[in-house]
Amino acid sequence: MRRKAIIEKTANIIFLICAVIAIFAVCAITFYMFIKGTPALKQVGVTDLLFGSVWQPAAENPSYGILYIILSSLVGTASAILIGVPIGLLTAVFLSEMAGKRLGSFVGGAVELLAAIPSVIYGLIGMMVLNPIMFSIENAIFEGDPDHQFTGGANMISAIIVLAIMILPTVISVSTSSMKAVPDHLRAASLSLGATKEQTIFKTVIPAAKSGILTGVVLGIGRALGEAMAINMVAGGAVNLPLPFNSVRTLTTQIVSEMGYAQGLHREVLFTVGLVLYIFIMIVNWMLLRARKAGAEHAE
Repeated sequence: MRRKAIIEKTANIIFLICAVIAIFAVCAITFYMFIKGTPALKQVGVTDLLFGSVWQPAAENPSYGILYIILSSLVGTASAILIGVPIGLLTAVFLSEMAGKRLGSFVGGAVELLAAIPSVIYGLIGMMVLNPIMFSIENAIFEGDPDHQFTGGANMISAIIVLAIMILPTVISVSTSSMKAVPDHLRAASLSLGATKEQTIFKTVIPAAKSGILTGVVLGIGRALGEAMAINMVAGGAVNLPLPFNSVRTLTTQIVSEMGYAQGLHREVLFTVGLVLYIFIMIVNWMLLRARKAGAEHAE
């Protein structure tokens, strides 16, 4: 009994230390981002920085407007989620409720392989395969239009498609695990009341697994907002309005593209861009956490 008590006490201490480290890491990152990101807000001005549309840090009169960059990140992430989440959820339904053991194992392995592919490979495939297709479509639509700036297929649509594919493994894996964790007696009760298998899945299993599915969506949004390398390769990298065939730049690609040579105020503004990205991710997590809590209270 004494040995068991010592083991439990030791485990509690280890868990406490891990929790303190995790909390300290989050607080330290938050503190660092605010310390490094706020000075540029005072020098440039909140309005000029957040709502300005011109980014020219090397001009004689530098401009540091990141409005188009913010909009590109929001539009790209939202569009990728709208495409990727339904596909991922339906795939998870197939894996957890419909696929046989052999087929489920094969598809699940393919999903895990997607998760293991490095970002640069997604970007390389997008650049070599997707961009030429987009360029052909762009030529067909805007041929003879002197006002259109051709991007070679590196545009907003390419970025959205690549992001949608990249979030699939996260959404599928978390959603599949959540639906498999739903007790079988809920399925049996639904079927015994005369519901079809499809009705049971969409009206019983998915609502019961909603908390886990939302977690997958949160992780997918974080992946989409934080992706840099692949998007830098397929989106073109110009600061424009996030229109479908425009070359665009997101918050992450902005930092990756210029941090290596930026100095002075330019470098401080890039830290502010990182702070804006960090705040966006915190807001998204808070909103979805509230949605999960509201859903749990409603279920009770």
